[in-house]
Amino acid sequence: MSKKIQQFLRESRPDTPCLVVDLDIISNRYADLVQALQGAQIYYAMKANPAREVLSRLHTLGAFFDAASIFEIEACLDLGIEADRIAFGNTIKKQRDIARAHDYGVSLFAFDSWAELAKITQAAPGAEVFCRLQVEGGDADWPLSRKFGCEPDQVVEMMKSARDKGLIPAGVSFHVGSQQRSLQQWDTAIASCANIFEKLAEIGVVLTLLNIGGGFPASYRYPSEPVAAYGKAIKDSLTRHFGSQPLRVIAEPGRYIAGDAGIIQSEVVLVTTKSGENDRRWIFLDIGKFGGLPETLEEAIQYRITTPHDGGPTGQVVLAGPTCDEADVLYDAAGYALPLALGIGDRIQILSAGAYTATYSAVGFNGFPPLSEYYI
Repeated sequence: MSKKIQQFLRESRPDTPCLVVDLDIISNRYADLVQALQGAQIYYAMKANPAREVLSRLHTLGAFFDAASIFEIEACLDLGIEADRIAFGNTIKKQRDIARAHDYGVSLFAFDSWAELAKITQAAPGAEVFCRLQVEGGDADWPLSRKFGCEPDQVVEMMKSARDKGLIPAGVSFHVGSQQRSLQQWDTAIASCANIFEKLAEIGVVLTLLNIGGGFPASYRYPSEPVAAYGKAIKDSLTRHFGSQPLRVIAEPGRYIAGDAGIIQSEVVLVTTKSGENDRRWIFLDIGKFGGLPETLEEAIQYRITTPHDGGPTGQVVLAGPTCDEADVLYDAAGYALPLALGIGDRIQILSAGAYTATYSAVGFNGFPPLSEYYI
C-alpha cells in the first residue's frame, strides 16, 4: 500500500467498503511494461478497471486500448481518445456493435469463429482482423483456455477466408491466462503462432501483427517473477521463432497495470465460530464476492490482507462476505491466518485490488450499493 493511499485513508476516513487507487502507480506500471516489452504497443485491457481517471492517465502516457464492448469504446471516445488507438478485442460481439464501432473509426477487430468473421465482413468491410488462437495456459490463477480461441488449422483457414472476403488479415492473438506465473507459456504460444504465420505465407497471406495478450501478474499472495523477466522471456521467444521478421507486437495488460495500484478497505462486521469442536473463526467483512471480489471464486485469486493487529498471534479463519447467500465465502480452504485480536469494527486492507473488483461489483444485491471508488 502506497504512502499516498495511507495518507488518504488516515485523513479522509472514507466509509467502507471502498476502493482507493493511486494513479501514480498506474503510471509506474505502464512505464515498467513499456521498458520490459520494448517495441510492443501496449493496449490496456479496459475490463480490468475502466475508470475515467485510469483511462485519462494512460492516454496521456501514450497507451492504446483493448475494448471488450461498444460501451468501453464509447467511454474512450468520450475522453477524446482517438478511434485508431482502440481495438475491439472481444471475440463475441453483436453485429450492430461492430458496425457502430467501425462507423466511429475503430478498424481493428478480433474473432475466433466463422460466424464472427461473417459478422465483421458484413458490418466492417475492409477492417483489419486478428484471429485468436486457443492455448492451454496452464499455471494461470485465472485460466482463459476454454471459452476463447480456436485450433491452429482453423486459424489458417479463417485468415485466408478473411483475405478473400476483402478484410485485412493482420495477425494472430493468444492469451496465456490471467495471473500467469509460468514464463514458458508465452514461448509455447509464440511458437504455435510462428507456425501459423509460416503456413499462411505459403499461400500468399502475409501476417504482420502478433498479439501476445495479457497475463502479467499483480502482487497477490504468492510471488511471481518481475515483469522484466517476462519481457526478456518474450523477447527471446520472438527472436527464436520469428528471427528478424518485421512484426507489430501488441500486448493487452490489465491486471498488471491496475492491480497493484489499488486497495480495498473493509470493515469486520462479525467474528464468530460455528461449532464447539472447531474453534476456527469465521470473519465476516462488509465486502464479499458480490461486492467486488468475485475472483475469489474457487479461491482462485488470493489477495494479501493487512490488519491493525499484524504481528500478534494468529489463527486460521474462514473469510466471508455480508450477503444472505451461501456462496458468499471468500476463503475457506486457502489457509488464511489472521490475528486473534481482530475484532468487530476493525478496518482491514485488501491489497493489490485495483483490477477486476469495482467493475465486478453488483449494483444492488441484498440492497448493498456498488463499491465506492476513489482515484488519487
